[in-house]
Amino acid sequence: MKKILTLFIVTAISFSFSQAQTFEVKVDSLLSQIFKDKNGPGGVFMVAKNGKPVYQKAFGNANIELDVKMAPQNVFQLGSMTKQFTAIAILMLVEQGKMDLQKPISTYIPDYPMGDKITVHHLLTHTSGIKDFTKMKSLNQIAQQNLSPKQMVDFFKNEPVDFNPGEKFEYNNSGYVILGYLIELVSGDTYENYINKNIFQKIAMKHSRYASDTAIIKNRAYGYQQKTTGYVNKTAISFSIPFSSGALMSTVDDMLLWQNALNKDVLLKPETIKKAFTKYKLNNGEPFNYGYGWHLKDIDGIATREHGGSIFGFKTMGVYIPDQDIYVLGLSNCDCNSPTQVVKDIAGLALKTLNKK
Repeated sequence: MKKILTLFIVTAISFSFSQAQTFEVKVDSLLSQIFKDKNGPGGVFMVAKNGKPVYQKAFGNANIELDVKMAPQNVFQLGSMTKQFTAIAILMLVEQGKMDLQKPISTYIPDYPMGDKITVHHLLTHTSGIKDFTKMKSLNQIAQQNLSPKQMVDFFKNEPVDFNPGEKFEYNNSGYVILGYLIELVSGDTYENYINKNIFQKIAMKHSRYASDTAIIKNRAYGYQQKTTGYVNKTAISFSIPFSSGALMSTVDDMLLWQNALNKDVLLKPETIKKAFTKYKLNNGEPFNYGYGWHLKDIDGIATREHGGSIFGFKTMGVYIPDQDIYVLGLSNCDCNSPTQVVKDIAGLALKTLNKK
């Protein structure tokens, strides 16, 4: 009987090891099709199952000029993956009774146009109708200026709305800039300090921070863009422009800490964090696939929480599958190597290959 039991255990372990090897080979194959230029920019990719990495590899270069190879610990600009941190920060203030999701933003910014009709909920769900500043032709005039959050909000607040609040879903960076401003107004702290103290420090995200091109950041991955003539350093931008819609930096390991903290309700009560992962409806009752800071989609009918990011020189993508506790993340330091589709492909592969719970 003992021999049979031992044989069963050995067989199970061998199968699991073989399964992991097969998964690794398949993921390597998918990523090698994207990162063909070993002397060019690259990326870092991670797959985690039940809160622990089962795949983590780096490709290409973190710095082309110095020929520094990419490593798993490199720090990337997250772009719009910043929005999930902003959304959770808002929910923290809601939980503390300092903010109300259904209150009009005129409660906090009295002179905001149509502020009596636009709620905090509208901002979080991209249903406010406010003009997205990234679509404004005048953006180039301020792109390299260091603006205060109020100045940034003033830049777009008088633009005509694209639609009435709650009428439709349309992805909107302006809404998340306003949310960052609200965090400052309500908390009495800067957005940068608030996120650092209440999220990064609390869950030991030691390599995450508000972006800077001037600070010395250990293991920084430098951003590149690809032109017809070859690679160039990324276009400079003041991080006060994307602000709370896209100005944070992190690593794959820190992002796993973040995902695990969300799963374990470290930062918020279960009933509060549930609001971030709820699908809401428009004024006409039509549902849309966005909660607070995450797209709520599916892979073959299995629910996912997804979000990507794009900012000069960097593209990012994360997919989390709650049912199987699978997290797939891709961070790239070039706009030429978008991880969006390959991360989705890897997530689909993980669903089929990795052991179920």
